[in-house]
Amino acid sequence: MSKIPSQLTVIVPVFNEAPTITELLNRVCDQSCVDRVVVVNDGSTDGTKAALSVFEGHSKVDVFDHDVNCGKGTSIRTGLSHVKTEFVLVQDADLEYEPADISSLMDAMATPGVDVVYGSRYLESPGLKRGRYAHQSCVRLLNLMCRVLYGLKTTDEATCYKLFRTADLRRMNLECRRFEFCPEVTAKAAKMQLKMVEVPIRYTPRTTAEGKKIRFRDAVEAIWELLRQRVKSLR
Repeated sequence: MSKIPSQLTVIVPVFNEAPTITELLNRVCDQSCVDRVVVVNDGSTDGTKAALSVFEGHSKVDVFDHDVNCGKGTSIRTGLSHVKTEFVLVQDADLEYEPADISSLMDAMATPGVDVVYGSRYLESPGLKRGRYAHQSCVRLLNLMCRVLYGLKTTDEATCYKLFRTADLRRMNLECRRFEFCPEVTAKAAKMQLKMVEVPIRYTPRTTAEGKKIRFRDAVEAIWELLRQRVKSLR
């Protein structure tokens, strides 16, 4: 039986998620496989900062602030600079993803030869969901591009749950500022010939009215980033 790898830091970039951030952090901290949680408050103006003050001095949580909103990718890069563990995972600050699934990604990382683990929302249920045709169609297009451009057979390139060895993620010299983090790391993982696997995860999508921030322009940027990285040499 494979040994579950230890020493995991979860990076949580957060911008205006006051209604969910407290529950989210409590649930992440409850996971036995999580050693540290690095929160980057990305210039929130809605009470998120006050909510995070409760975690001051918490045994697992470190909070860092951006004075102004800089974007998810920039927040991830800030968080990565403070990671001291062997493994790192990004967690959105809403409740769309289930922190209890993090252990499944860590289990998969323990498999010999595996370098990267993606948590797939569609691995076990690939059919289009009512009301989510546009979003899932964009994900399918990105998956197709990954296969054509990089030879990757992914079912969910755009998933938030991406587990890396910290050293590998740092070797990528990330440039992302917004939501292009996903295509950038996927492209660079392929170019670095890292062995990637997927595991099924749970997902409870929210609507724009409920606070979802990703927009159509972000899909366009993701497509462009996959193309850009294909012709750009990895430094």
